[in-house]
Amino acid sequence: MVEIGVDALWQSTGIANLTWGQALMMGVGCLLIYLAVMKKFEPLLLVPIGFGAILSNIPLAGIGGSEGLLGYIYQVGIETGVFPLLIFMGVGALTDFGALIARPSTLFLGAAAQFGIFVTLLGALALNFIPGFDFTLADASAIAIIGGADGPTAIFLASRLSPDLLGAIAVAAYSYMALVPIIQPPIMRLLTTEKERNVVMQQMRHVNKLEKILFPFAVLLLCLIFLPSAAPLIGMLTFGNLLRECGVVERLSHAAQNEIINIVTIFLGLAVGSKLSADKFLTIDTLGILALGAFAFCIGTAAGLLMGKVMHRVSGGKVNPLIGAAGVSAVPMAARVVNKVGLETNHHNFLLMHAMGPNVAGVIGSAVAAGVLLALVGG
Repeated sequence: MVEIGVDALWQSTGIANLTWGQALMMGVGCLLIYLAVMKKFEPLLLVPIGFGAILSNIPLAGIGGSEGLLGYIYQVGIETGVFPLLIFMGVGALTDFGALIARPSTLFLGAAAQFGIFVTLLGALALNFIPGFDFTLADASAIAIIGGADGPTAIFLASRLSPDLLGAIAVAAYSYMALVPIIQPPIMRLLTTEKERNVVMQQMRHVNKLEKILFPFAVLLLCLIFLPSAAPLIGMLTFGNLLRECGVVERLSHAAQNEIINIVTIFLGLAVGSKLSADKFLTIDTLGILALGAFAFCIGTAAGLLMGKVMHRVSGGKVNPLIGAAGVSAVPMAARVVNKVGLETNHHNFLLMHAMGPNVAGVIGSAVAAGVLLALVGG
């Protein structure tokens, strides 16, 4: 009886039920937290995602399961698509669209960076020739949007087109968003010359208050006319920006910029981390999605840089092609990376505000791309 009791006690412990996969994924969670704390790689994303990964891999706890705390958060906020839309509202409230208004030509950079999305759609379908993969057109469309480096858009589209792959797509999208400071600089240095990186751009024109108030309405009107399927994302983005710019709802703007987006970021990070459990993550589909996501992000960055080089030539050398890398919609991370690489070449070369134009254009571009895919495939 004593032996049976001891054996039952042993079998109820975590160490007795810990699998190599769970140990590996807990190590991945610790790595993400290390990158956030020690390397300062997007801690707002990586700390909750990493800790969520650790929690979801604790044996027998069931925290990340359908009846666990993180499982409930996932069902309420991610499966429904509510969290991405609230994040978009917060991004709109936090972002000054002035750089895009002052230099509308940067829309081309944001559009070019979405090229990776459509290349990756073909890549996802091509994976079906490899045994073990069976992606539908809807699955491929949801995977492809990772190339925009926009976590909220990726979650929103996947929740509509491919709910079964939602967890893997969310993990891939947010992982690559957080790793922008690692992934982008080598591509930027490879595709630009030192002379091009050394270009100091002229100060942008002043954008008045009326322009900033009218801009959200103009974007929303174009969405209403041409692409209503993108209205949920574009609508929340422009609403958040209107709160910021109208000047009469400071409390609402402050809430959207702080309390709301912070709370949603915590829950969203934990929910995404819950999908890093070994049984959900260590599958061939997930590994394929991660590979495609990295490919998509690299192609999007490269396409933005190449368009930046075109604008550099057309403008007679007045545009620094580095700002094309900010065409992916990881805002403001990509713009900060552009600024950092520019300063490494020339310590007087401050590109942050110039890069915010294509960065904001990338946010709009990824939402438009999602709308196009939703209209063509979702229908």
